[in-house]
This record gives sequence, structure tokens and C-alpha cells, in this order.
Amino acid sequence: MEKNAKRKRNIIKIDETNYCERDVSWCYFNYRILKEAENKEVPLYERLSFLGIYSSNLDEFYKVRVATLNRIASSSSKDFKKEKNLAKHTLKKIFSLVSDYAEEYNKASKQVFEELKEKGIILLDENTVSEKQKEYLRQYFIKNISLDINPLIISKKADFSSVNDTHIYLAVKMSNPLTNQEDKNCYALIPLPTSHCGRFISLPSEDNNHYYIYLDDVVRLNLDYIFKNLPYLKFEAYAFKFSKDAEMEVESDPEEGVLKSISAAVKERKRGIPVRIVFGEDMPKDLQEKLIKKLEIEDTDIITRGGKYHNNKDLMKFPRVEGNGLAYPAWPQSFEKAFKITPSLIDIIAKKDILIHVPYESFNAFINVLQEAAISPNVTEIKASIYRAAKDSKVIQALSNASKNGKKVTCMVELLARFDESSNILISQTLRDAGVEILTGKEGFKVHGKIVYIKVKNGRDIAIISTGNFHEGNAKTYTDCLLFTSNPKIVNEVKEIFDLIANPFEKHNFKNLLVSPLHMQTVFEKLIKKEIKNHEAGLPSGIKIKINHITDKPMVKLLYEASLKGVKVDLLIRGNSSLKLNEELAKNLNVHAIIDRYLEHSRIFIFENAGNPLVFMGSADWMPRNLYNRIEVITPVYDEDIKKELTMIVDYGLKDNVKGVLALGNDEYKKYLNQDKPFRSQEELYNYYSKTNK
Repeated sequence: MEKNAKRKRNIIKIDETNYCERDVSWCYFNYRILKEAENKEVPLYERLSFLGIYSSNLDEFYKVRVATLNRIASSSSKDFKKEKNLAKHTLKKIFSLVSDYAEEYNKASKQVFEELKEKGIILLDENTVSEKQKEYLRQYFIKNISLDINPLIISKKADFSSVNDTHIYLAVKMSNPLTNQEDKNCYALIPLPTSHCGRFISLPSEDNNHYYIYLDDVVRLNLDYIFKNLPYLKFEAYAFKFSKDAEMEVESDPEEGVLKSISAAVKERKRGIPVRIVFGEDMPKDLQEKLIKKLEIEDTDIITRGGKYHNNKDLMKFPRVEGNGLAYPAWPQSFEKAFKITPSLIDIIAKKDILIHVPYESFNAFINVLQEAAISPNVTEIKASIYRAAKDSKVIQALSNASKNGKKVTCMVELLARFDESSNILISQTLRDAGVEILTGKEGFKVHGKIVYIKVKNGRDIAIISTGNFHEGNAKTYTDCLLFTSNPKIVNEVKEIFDLIANPFEKHNFKNLLVSPLHMQTVFEKLIKKEIKNHEAGLPSGIKIKINHITDKPMVKLLYEASLKGVKVDLLIRGNSSLKLNEELAKNLNVHAIIDRYLEHSRIFIFENAGNPLVFMGSADWMPRNLYNRIEVITPVYDEDIKKELTMIVDYGLKDNVKGVLALGNDEYKKYLNQDKPFRSQEELYNYYSKTNK
């Protein structure tokens, strides 16, 4: 009887009691960011940034994920009843959470600005500026802003096709109280020129106080100037925001080519279906109705009320007064280990594998390797996969230069990198102009792996595998690991990845690299089951994973089964976590989460393997798209020193009792109780690399 009970206990079914839907779990992740904005132990400028991050994340979430759920929920097909019902249920939960968090967000924002005011950082609005400041802003507006103001009058003939969700708008109502004739009112939309003027305007300092005002309010103060040629005496302006469906349905037209199809889709997306409309507080009903009619908004369920200011992602760029202790102290990046003296980085990698951990260590190591390869007489060929790249990217410049110097350069540029499609089209063209052969992949196989192959004449070929994009900007704020290796087991298979990209339907055999969609999930499944067998045999067992997202149901089920059978499972998950832990599941399984000054982004996998740990790193999360629908690359790590370093990175994260919490699968989190010895993982890692690289 006891034996049968134990067997039953270890058979787990994935259902709503132990599985959190991906998009609901994302809301919980974003809520953790909001909690950092409320955390009084965090410097005030950083709290402002977290408010901006929360808002920016939510905008993208609506454009992508909510839009996708809306399309599923509104599908007329009778074949997807289960999916439609789930989408409707998920949307209902999302809207409830977002509504609850909105009130908390507004309170947090108000609190932060009140605390800034106590420090002499004062945000004014059109009602709190002095007469002297009004005059200053009038002159400032005329000289610096007015020429960029281009109102759209709301009329039957007006063309609103250019109205898109990349702009911040003020909706304006103009009236004449003397006549009191509503049918004579005039209405307009003003796109705020934030790209030219910024979102915040600085005013002259007084008595050691620093004053700022939203561009929105500067425009409000000058509505009479903007519309001075119109016969109105009263002007009102309210924030107006909408988010559009950002999903693209792109089909590769063999006559036009992939590049042209993507370009057309990017332009079409700007005219996508609205998925959220936010009207500013107290906006008059007649103004709302004018906007709804002119923008042809049919679904009034997507309309919500917002505050006075929208697009609060700009809070990440709020002007900062230096030297007042309101921001985190600078953490200068360390010089690259072993890279700062030698004349040849390629020669170093040929002798020993190197790991670079950004942003603690400088991304310059990667750029320097490409620059050396571009001019080295011993390098004959370079292959690289680019998912995202920085504006004016030095990576792209180095690859272009290599081609101009006669190297054979092949570059995979992912044209479907969401929100970077336009940028990647330009990157592709820049590389083409330099003579680089461009791979664009095959339809249905987005390439997300971050890899480079360098062929060396009279030496060992090298490969670089990263957990994150080859992006100078990201490398300053995202924690990622780059492995530089000349190990033939890895290098030869990295080279073959480019053959897979070009010919995904041909047979490819990878014995070392874990490659999706071929066999990555299968290998991870075997590794987890092996840990279960080791534990049952009394051998050392355990699983440690640092990752961005885990939502794949088969992987969630395997982790549950391992924990129920006694395997210690520690997960460090930044974002979406579909694991919902009850008392039984939490005995051997913990989900840790960290929100700190850097965005946790590296993916590292450690399996105890009976006392001989196996360590892996790479680009893939455990989501269906990563395991089954993309080309992703995870590499084993063979160098013992690097295995120890990667293990240390994960262990530091698991020990974090300052910025780390235990995530339970909802928006409630357990803070670590042991504060006798505070351990902040990012600070400890910064100190470690600072000392190591002296």
C-alpha cells in the first residue's frame, strides 16, 4: 500500500494548480520590478528607472503578447475552442492584475517624486510653475520647441494614417466660453517632439533646488501660442496613448525576396490594430468620442483611464544631478582577463579557453578579437550570427572591415528580431555593401543562437559562443557570458551550425553542442532523468539552472518529477516562470529571482552527474519557441576553470539574500530571512572580477 502511494505521488499531472500561464507569470515578473521602485533602500534615481522599465515593459507586453492573445480569443475558427477559452481566461487575469498594479504604480511614482523634492529635485507642472518660470518656458518654447510642433486638426478631411504608437500625443480641446457653443469647438492631436526636445525640460536652479517639467506641460502652457491664429480662448490638453498589435505575419515571397517582404511588413505594422487605448485623467467625453471616431476604434473594451502622463519609459532618462548620492555608484568594467598584454588574442584562445562575463568585464574583448581577425594574415574566414546589434555597431564595422581586407565573411542576420527588424535590414545592407555574404535563414526557423566561427591558417580555428547578443549597449547592462574556445569538439560543430542555418532540412549531427530544434530538449530530458537515477542509486545528484524563462510544460513536468523523487533542484529565473510551488513541490525545488542594477540574462545549466558536474551555457531558454521553433545553441563547457567560474556565478545568485527572493508562482514572494550576513550577488561578482583582473 505504501509503495503504491509513493509511486502515485511521483506521477504528476500539469494543470492550473501547478502551472502558471506564461503571460500571467510575466505580469508577476514585471510586478517585481515595480516593487524595486517602491524599495526605499534603492537610490531614488534608480527607483525612477525601475518605474520607467515597468512602463516600457508593459507597453511592449501589450503590443506583442496581449495582441497575440486577442487574436486567438477573437478567432472565428471552430478548431481552436480550447485555445480560445484559455486566451480569454488569460486576458481576464492580465487585465485584473494590470489594473491592480496601476494604482500601486501611481502611488509609487508620487512617492518617489515627493522624496526627490525633499532632496531639492523638484518636478513642476503647468499649475505649479511661478510667473517667472512661465515666462522662461514661454521663451524656451518659442526658441527650442515651437518649430517642431505640428498639430493634427480632427476633421473629416484630416489624414490620421500617420498616427502611430511610437509617439506621445496630447489631445486638445479648444472652445470659446463667451459663445458657449459646443458645436463650434475644435479638436486636435499634438505629437510631442520628444526625439528632438527630450521628455523633461530643465529650468534655472534656485536656492540649490533643481527644477524640471514634462515637455507635455510646457506644451500645455503654450497652447494659446500654438493656436494663436484660431478664434478660441480656452485650451485643454489631455494625454492620449494607444498600443498597436506588433505581431507580423510575414510570408516569404520568392519573387520579392525575404528582405523586401520584411520591409513591407514593418511599414504595415505601424497601421496595426489597436490593443489598448489610454485616455488621460478627466478627458472630456466629447474629446474621447472624437478620437474614437477618427481613429476608427470599434472595440471600446480596450479603452482605459490613465494618469496625466503616459509613456513613462522616459523616466529612465530623467535628468540627473551628479554627486548627490541618488544613484548607484559607478562600477567600472574590469580589463579582460589575459587579454590586456598579449599582442595576439587569437593566440591566447588557441592555448586556453577564456570566459568573459559582461558587464563586470568589458565587451571590448569580443570586439578586439574581431578586429584582430579582420587584419590578421592568418585568418581566412569569419562566420557570425547577429540577432541584435547596437547603433553604429563596432561589431558590424569589424565584420565589414574583414570582408574589405579579403576575408571570406558570412553573416547570419535575423530579420525577424522583434522590434529590431528595421535596424537589422540596414545592418544587412551595410554588410552586403562591404562584400559580406548574408544568410537570412529559412522561413519558420528564427535564428537566436549567438555564435562566431573564425578559420585560422597555420593555427587552431576558434569559436565564440555567447548567452546574449553581440551588442555593445546590452553588454553594459545585461549580465552575459561569452566563451572563447579553440576546442575542436566545439569549434567544428559551431561551423556546422552555419550549414544548418543555410540548409535546415538536411541531416545534421551534433555530438557536443545542444542544438534546437534538433535535439536540445531531448538532451536536457536525458540529463534530468540521469540525475533522478543517480539520486535513486545513492550517488551525488542535483540540478542548478540560471535562465531567463521556463514555460515549456514537458520541462516543468520533468523538474517537478526530479524534485519529487528527491533531486535537489535550484532555479534562478529572471522572467517568466510557470512553476507554481505547493508545500510538497517546494521541499526539494526552489525558484530564486533577482532584480538589481543589471538585467540578469545569462543561461547556465549545471548537472551534478554523480560528482563529475556537467556545465552548459548558451542562448536558449526553456520555452516552446526556444526548444522547438528556433535555431538555438547551448555548448558544453570542458575547461575546468571556466566550469568553476560558471558554477560560482550561479551559486552567488542562489545565495543572494539582498536582491533575491523565492518566487512561488504568483505575485507574492518570500524574502530571505537570514539577513545576518547580507549577500548581494551582483556586488559580490563585481568585487570578485575587480580583484581577479587587477
